[in-house]
Amino acid sequence: MVFGALFDKIKRGLAKTRDVFSGVASLFRLRGRVDQAFLQELEKRLYLADLGTAATTEIVERVRQAFLDKEISGDVETFVKQQLKELIASSGDGVHFAASGPTVIMVAGVNGSGKTTSIAKLARRCQEDGKKVVVAACDTFRAAAVEQLAIWSERIGCDIVRAAAGSDPASVAHDACDKAKARGFDVLIVDTAGRLHTQTHLMRELEKIHRVVSKQIPGAPHEVLLVLDATNGQNAIVQAENFKKVVHCTGVILAKLDGTAKGGAIFGVKRKLNLPVKYIGVGEKLEDLEPFDPEAYVEALFAS
Repeated sequence: MVFGALFDKIKRGLAKTRDVFSGVASLFRLRGRVDQAFLQELEKRLYLADLGTAATTEIVERVRQAFLDKEISGDVETFVKQQLKELIASSGDGVHFAASGPTVIMVAGVNGSGKTTSIAKLARRCQEDGKKVVVAACDTFRAAAVEQLAIWSERIGCDIVRAAAGSDPASVAHDACDKAKARGFDVLIVDTAGRLHTQTHLMRELEKIHRVVSKQIPGAPHEVLLVLDATNGQNAIVQAENFKKVVHCTGVILAKLDGTAKGGAIFGVKRKLNLPVKYIGVGEKLEDLEPFDPEAYVEALFAS
């Protein structure tokens, strides 16, 4: 069991999703046996918790194999929790920093996903770890996006490389790489335009930025993080699949978990995309971006 201030924070951030999962948890308090009716009800409640078809089917089948015709007990709940933890387990914890030189983190995601705010929170986390951080405002198609990132950067005391609205995003990325190398920055976080999968030209721009930073800094980008809006539930998976076709994503930031009951989508994201969830957004404050911990996440979902 996970205890402590961090667990309490995650628990609060998942309040709306926890309300949905209470329907799953209450099943294990029933008297009787694990029969077909129980399995059908478990399947229904996992669907309602937004786990998605694949993850739901997998868990129900495992419960069937392990407990069919046995008494409903706490063992069934423990088993389901363990299955959920295994579904979202990964070895991709946190950001992998370069052995030398600047670590380049590209951040992608559609407009409105919480991308800019997540960048500010990530920059703050890196600063708290003693890293010298610079951000590149490459979402030049939207002047408001550049301004928003500039405001966040000033607030946390972080350097920013920016250009006039409409400038070539790859050129901004190039200049940011030069600055990061010349001034000894530890981390360069590259914002990219909020792309929808239907906007082919914007997807091409994302590929171009990827090529530019890889030429400027060996091994870059070291991370390509995709910000997904948890309030989109299973629809977030469709967005992620399209981004994966363009660039090799290394992980996911699941934002806005505190504002949705669809936090169960994290299981579908991991199951379908096989991308590690690196961070979760559990609030609006700068300190409300937490490294993802499968154990804490699942325990928080079932906590009363």
